[in-house]
Amino acid sequence: MKVLLADDHQLLVEGLGNLLAVNHIEVVGVARDGLEAVKLSRLLRPDLILMDLRMPNCDGITATRLIKAEQPDVKIVILTTSGEDQDLFESIKSGATGYLLKSIGGQDLIESLNGLEQGFPPFSPGLAAKIMAEFAKQAGGESEAQEVPKNETREAEYTSYLTPRQHEVLDLVAQGFSYKEVGEKLGVSTRTVKYHMREIIQHLHLKNRAQAMAFVARNKVE
Repeated sequence: MKVLLADDHQLLVEGLGNLLAVNHIEVVGVARDGLEAVKLSRLLRPDLILMDLRMPNCDGITATRLIKAEQPDVKIVILTTSGEDQDLFESIKSGATGYLLKSIGGQDLIESLNGLEQGFPPFSPGLAAKIMAEFAKQAGGESEAQEVPKNETREAEYTSYLTPRQHEVLDLVAQGFSYKEVGEKLGVSTRTVKYHMREIIQHLHLKNRAQAMAFVARNKVE
């Protein structure tokens, strides 16, 4: 995986670069602002961009929008201190693949990037559920004051097919916890969590983890 870092904090960039190198992830370039990120992305063609939001000259959301317009296949993961809903929603609408807070641990970051290669969008705990709930609400045409309508047929299917353990796994995954974190909370291995998620996705006739999270948001499954 070739990674471009876009952040104007020198110390963080150096530490992040060292962390990625130790885990055999190649950093092909560093951008100090959004405009430089656009230029370097054009030149270096990275697989992934780790993008800060607050940068001089051009912010991360604008840079994400510009890069995705030119290179729709490049993956952009926001890495920021901001947990504001507006930043989160605008980042995803602009084309970001994931949204991680800088409070994340080093190994959790590496696990998130490895999961991204397998098709799992990386989100800090709680953020993915916000995204799915917001999109489900918009899709249902409901106002902010109204609840997202439940899909009774799919909810019945969910209840009848999933085991209590699978309910627990899906609920935690929908909250944005990594497979490793879910395993720690439930006292099982990461491999076991992945096995349960494969079974859940198959039983619900879905394609991936993102759709499973959206299903939870639509149906307000507890």
